[in-house]
Amino acid sequence: MTEQPRKPRATSSKSLPDRAGYFGDFGGRYVPETLTAALDEFDAAYRKMRRDREFRHELDRILAEFVGRPTPLTEAPRFAELCGRFRLFLKREDLNHTGAHKINNAVGQALVARNMGKKRIIAETGAGQHGVATATACALLGLQCVVYMGEVDMARQELNVFRMRLLGAEVVPVSSGSRTLKDAINEAIRDWVTNVRTTHYILGSVLGPHPYPMVVRDFQSVIGREALVQLRKRVGKTPDVAIACVGGGSNAIGLFYEMLKHESIRMIGVEAGGRGPKLGDHAARFSGGMPGVLHGTHSMVLQDEFGQISETHSISAGLDYPSVGPEHAYLQQVGRIEYHDCSDELALEAFHRLSEKEGIIPALESSHALGWLMRNGNDIATGSVVVANLSGRGDKDVPQIAALEQRHT
Repeated sequence: MTEQPRKPRATSSKSLPDRAGYFGDFGGRYVPETLTAALDEFDAAYRKMRRDREFRHELDRILAEFVGRPTPLTEAPRFAELCGRFRLFLKREDLNHTGAHKINNAVGQALVARNMGKKRIIAETGAGQHGVATATACALLGLQCVVYMGEVDMARQELNVFRMRLLGAEVVPVSSGSRTLKDAINEAIRDWVTNVRTTHYILGSVLGPHPYPMVVRDFQSVIGREALVQLRKRVGKTPDVAIACVGGGSNAIGLFYEMLKHESIRMIGVEAGGRGPKLGDHAARFSGGMPGVLHGTHSMVLQDEFGQISETHSISAGLDYPSVGPEHAYLQQVGRIEYHDCSDELALEAFHRLSEKEGIIPALESSHALGWLMRNGNDIATGSVVVANLSGRGDKDVPQIAALEQRHT
C-alpha cells in the first residue's frame, strides 16, 4: 500500500487540495499500487476536461435538460415556525431527476469515464440514491453499470434496488461485515483492482483517495453556487446560516463550498446521532471518532481502542458511514464549519413535521439537518436567513418508516 506523509496544514480552503490530495492534515492517497496508475489517469483526465469548453458545455446541457437544474429554492415558513424566528429556505435537490443530489456527480464522472474510454462503471451505494443516479447516467451514456450494495441496505431500500435493475444495472449484494455502505465500498474497490484497465469507479461521496474528494466536490458545488444566486434575488443577501446533513459529505460540501469565502455565513453540518453516544450506536465522527485511514484517505474515523473500524448505526442508510470526507475534517479542524449530530428520534420527527407543514416529504438523511433546527433553532437570531440543503426526497424511506411505526403501535 502506498502511504504518503501528512502535509502541513494549508491556509486557504479554496486552494485545496494540494497536488498530493491533502486538505491540511487530511486526505492523500492510501491505495494498493495496482490503483496508482488509474488514479493518476483519472486525475489528469479530470483536470484537462474541467478546462475544456466542450466538456463543460455538454455537462451543463445534461444538467439543464436531463437532470433539471437549476433546482428551486423553496421557503418553508410553517416548518420554520416550529424551529425559531428565522426565515428558512430549502434548496430542492429532491427535485432533481432521480430524486437527490447524487445525479450531479454521477453524470459528471460518467462523462469523464466515457471520454477516458472506460466502458464499464462500478459504484457503491448505501441509501440507494447514488446507485440509482449512477445507473441512470450509465443508461444515458450507454455504459455498463455494476452497483455494490450491502444486504442490510438492500432490505431497507428495496425500491431503489428495483429502480437500479430497471435502469439496466447489475446490483451485487454484499454480505460481509455490517452489510452496509462501508462493506459495499470494500467490494467495489476489490472489483476495481481486478478490472482497472476497463473499469472506472464512480465513488459517490467526497471520500476515498485523491482525486475523488476534489472531483465529487467540484461536481456538487453547483448546489451552493445556485443557492447564492437565488438568495440574492429573493432576499437581496447571502444567507446567515447554511445547514446540511453529513454522511460522507457530498451534499454538504456541495452547499458549503461556494460559500466558504463569505465569512459571515455560519455553516453547520449534521451527523447521525443514532440511538445514543455509545460506539456502535451512532455515526457521529466528530464527536466520537479519531484520525485514521479508511478507504484510501486520512480523515476522522469511528474506531475502537485497537484501531478496528467500528460498527455504526443510523435510521438513515445514507448517514451510517464510519468516516467522513477529508475536506470536512479539515474545515472542522480549522473552525470554519461546525458539526453537530441529530438522533434517529428527532430526525423522524422532522420527517413528519416537514411533510405535514409544507407538503414536502424529505429523505431521512436531510431530516437530520431539519431535526437539528427543530431542537436548536431558537439560538439563531431573529430574522436570519437560513438555507438548508434538502438533499433528497423521502419516497425511498416511506416503506421503512411505515414498517417501523407499525411495529411500535
